[in-house]
Amino acid sequence: MIKGRVWVFGHDLNTDVMMPGDVLYGTEAVQTKALFRDLRPDWVDQVMAGDIVVTGRDFGLGSSRPAARSFVNVGVSLVIAESLNALFFRGCVSYGLVAMDCPGILDLCRDGDVLRADPVSGRVENLLSGKTLKGHAVPANLLETMQAGGTLPLLEAQGLISAPKL
Repeated sequence: MIKGRVWVFGHDLNTDVMMPGDVLYGTEAVQTKALFRDLRPDWVDQVMAGDIVVTGRDFGLGSSRPAARSFVNVGVSLVIAESLNALFFRGCVSYGLVAMDCPGILDLCRDGDVLRADPVSGRVENLLSGKTLKGHAVPANLLETMQAGGTLPLLEAQGLISAPKL
């Protein structure tokens, strides 16, 4: 189960909005600081560890920018979308961001609400209103990768690759 405060965003948000082009070749810290900069200035200074991002349809469309990593870096525990773009979802798996589809989620909550979500069953509950929805469960193997911190940390934990030397 994942529980957190909600930040609501709209439909059809692409990775260019999450990671603007002028920071694409910047450091990871610079990219993270720019997350949603043009949509909600200073959002990265307001979001707290454990918060949940709720979005509309086709969240993450566009290019394969590593935007999911920036969500992890600011402490977002879960992204719940009306529908997730497949490429963005794969980025979530790679970087260890738990993400799930839940049609109707925008009608369930607003900024500041508190949700409890179970990615195993797909059940989402607004703890303030008591309303619930049944979203799509995250496949077990993908959830395992997300919860391990992503593809590389999982492979390291399994002894299949060595940790990078710094």
